[in-house]
Amino acid sequence: MTLEGESNNRSHPNQLGLWEKIEVSPQGISRERRNHSAFTSQNSQPLLAEREQLQQLFEKVFSKANLSQALKRVEANKGAPGVDNMTTDQLRPWLHGNWPEVLDFLQRGTYRPMPTKMVTIPKASGGMRTLGVPTVLDRLIQQSIAQVLSPIFEPIFSGSSFGFRPKRSAHQALLKAQEYINGGHRYTVSIDLENFFDMVNHDVLMAKVARKITDKKLLKLIRAYLNSGITIDGAIESRTKGTPQGSPLSPLLSNIMLNDLDTELERRGHLFVRYGDDLTVFVKSRRAGERVLTSISKFIESRLKLKVNQQKSSVGTAQLCVILGYSFYYVSKGTMRFRIAQKSKVRLKHKLRKLTGRSWRISMEDRLTALNLFISGWTNYCVPRRYARLDRREVVLMI
Repeated sequence: MTLEGESNNRSHPNQLGLWEKIEVSPQGISRERRNHSAFTSQNSQPLLAEREQLQQLFEKVFSKANLSQALKRVEANKGAPGVDNMTTDQLRPWLHGNWPEVLDFLQRGTYRPMPTKMVTIPKASGGMRTLGVPTVLDRLIQQSIAQVLSPIFEPIFSGSSFGFRPKRSAHQALLKAQEYINGGHRYTVSIDLENFFDMVNHDVLMAKVARKITDKKLLKLIRAYLNSGITIDGAIESRTKGTPQGSPLSPLLSNIMLNDLDTELERRGHLFVRYGDDLTVFVKSRRAGERVLTSISKFIESRLKLKVNQQKSSVGTAQLCVILGYSFYYVSKGTMRFRIAQKSKVRLKHKLRKLTGRSWRISMEDRLTALNLFISGWTNYCVPRRYARLDRREVVLMI
């Protein structure tokens, strides 16, 4: 949508000279936004009240308290700017002068998100992973939506789903996997969903969201985010499927999309752990594993309209399986425990060489900052608790 007398110039407002007060609000972005239109109970009374609440979610999403919490989260997460080049530091002052106008677009249903900037990074297992970088304003709106929708969907999610959920972690998934293995299910079925975040069918996903959400304005806004364009090397492309990794809504939507898979696995009596699109099923024999791989692959492709990567999906013994960067090994009396996989150690050393190599020409201060961030993240995830008090340098030497 373009208002009368406005141009279609999509340059960043810094370049247009439209900042009226740098410390308060870049009013030029407001014009850019206009151009882009971016921005079981027994009693029937409780059931009626619940329906009314679900139909009024839009107001809850954009309440002052929810927005304030979302803004703090976006600012804490920082991250790179999107296509409009606005940073997280610029978002709060910009909102002081522009939020009422954005909210008006949202309430009238004419808001259209700006395109998501796509970047590619190497995958640990080889190949490239596509990440999406929404504008900071769209990150704020998506975070506000996620905060309201998450408590609604959490009760229906499986206890075997551990990724992107409150009070759940990869280490809990590993402990559950260890429990299954030591319980006699020593064959694993690893199912790889090929380019999951790029392959999500929008119609299938929205149908699953609409099972719980009846607020039409909110459903329309979520659909708008799914359909928003992407930018690759500066060119805008339309999007008919996929929910790019990197957006605040993407983790929740991925769990909603795969919840039917969890339900089907539970219905069949299978033991499994799922962390995002990483799925491992535990069985007692190779033959059982091969049957599970065939039948579940068929369910995923026919019912969820996703694709299973048969070359990366496999059946094997627990000691040959790698789950979330960890492998399993035998200790006394045949009990198995998990430890950092050898592949994870190799990737760690490769990354450390890259961060400390002379070919990376940056200042020593920036190098140390990058090195500390990487080592902190790696030790928080991979280093066993008994090493928690070790100095970071000792941890690297130990590896």
